[in-house]
Amino acid sequence: MPIAITFHGAAGTVTGSKHLLELTRTDGSTARVLLDCGMFQGEALANSNGKDRNRRFGFDPESIDAVVLSHAHIDHSGLLPRLVAEGFRGPIWSTPATRDLCAIMLEDSARIQEYDFTDAVRRAEKRGKAVPTEGPLYTVADVQPTMARFQTTDYNERLAILPGVELTYSDAGHILGSAAVHLSIDDGERSLRLSFTGDVGRYVDRLLPPPAPFPQADAIICESTYGDRDHADIAEAEEELLRHVTEVCVNRRGRLIIPAFSIGKTQEILYTLNALSNAGRLPRIPVFVDSPLAISATDIVRRHAALFRPEVREELHRDPDLFSFPGVSFVRESEQSKRLNGSKEPCIIISASGMMEAGRVRHHLLHALPNADNAVLAVGFCAPGTLGHELLNGARAVRIFGEHVPVNAEVLRMEFYSAHGDRKELLHYLECQDPARVRTLYLVHGEDGPRTALAGSFKERGFKNVQLPKLRERFEL
Repeated sequence: MPIAITFHGAAGTVTGSKHLLELTRTDGSTARVLLDCGMFQGEALANSNGKDRNRRFGFDPESIDAVVLSHAHIDHSGLLPRLVAEGFRGPIWSTPATRDLCAIMLEDSARIQEYDFTDAVRRAEKRGKAVPTEGPLYTVADVQPTMARFQTTDYNERLAILPGVELTYSDAGHILGSAAVHLSIDDGERSLRLSFTGDVGRYVDRLLPPPAPFPQADAIICESTYGDRDHADIAEAEEELLRHVTEVCVNRRGRLIIPAFSIGKTQEILYTLNALSNAGRLPRIPVFVDSPLAISATDIVRRHAALFRPEVREELHRDPDLFSFPGVSFVRESEQSKRLNGSKEPCIIISASGMMEAGRVRHHLLHALPNADNAVLAVGFCAPGTLGHELLNGARAVRIFGEHVPVNAEVLRMEFYSAHGDRKELLHYLECQDPARVRTLYLVHGEDGPRTALAGSFKERGFKNVQLPKLRERFEL
């Protein structure tokens, strides 16, 4: 059975995860499985062809037989509504938690597409320029038909998704419901075991279990976001976060702005603050979670508490709500969000998005960055081309909503909350594999520097054929 894979995203960049598997059976029939259907973000949209990357798949959506989703982050799921709108009629496989998260994330993404298009038209008309002719990538109306195509399976359940193709998920430990994808492909004469890691989580004590080992594979598609660096050793995230809160909010009487992805990092930070509050160590500073999506996501995380680490599940007997504590407020209404910027009182504001490219956090940054008493605490990866990347690289001024904004606030970084495994953790994750039996290891979801470095590390450990796919590059397996 000839098998080929073409990398339609996350090839030399960290966004746009889309990998098309094409199978030709001995009877001449074919099957096409799409691994992830993610949106390009940040610098991946910056060059001359970038604007088309989220509009042109590079394949016919009607020809796809099934989508297998690793997790709910928009760079892995964000183009599903467009895929369905352009004719995809197969099942979308995911874990139950991923389905629940996609229901709110894709609707939120659709509202952003609609708003951005309306805003672009308004700005063009105001300036007397040509009005954009291409509408939003998709609309809220496209989300419900997309969600109707979801089918779910739990971790470690072997399931036939197409004739000769079986799917098994293992826990990737990245965010709630995240999974590594394992496909067993067999036409009765030949077989192939292909594993796709999705995004690999951390081997640290936090809400979710560490990534689970998986059966031997013949070919592996592995992420490489932090392939050239190791996260700082942090014995206790509580201590570092408490230092930042104390210095900024107590000593300087400033505001600590924490841009955080609505799913994963927001809940991790709330979990840490809750622990500090339970121990009587959290200063009496108001904490605002200013993101409707994060609030809805936190409710979903509560419902899937069975996926937490055993030690965290034990905590639930003593504290039935690990994400709420005295002094925390959950802000849904936009008017309440605006009022936060009219106050100068010390506080902590947790708001999306994590890369600071969209959402309410940009309004908070607009008001907070000029004041040296304030600080911005980055808690995750910020792709090149994003506002977060600019701030972390020392920009002394940035543009937000077209305004020139001086950066006088302190810009801090805390790597404990990164949901991506670092170099050591990625190498550890593949220790369950015999390198001599892996015919090809493909490194994706990373910039060229990190994945080139990671390729060298894997070769030192015996993986002989390590490939760094380019966008649209096709390989025969």
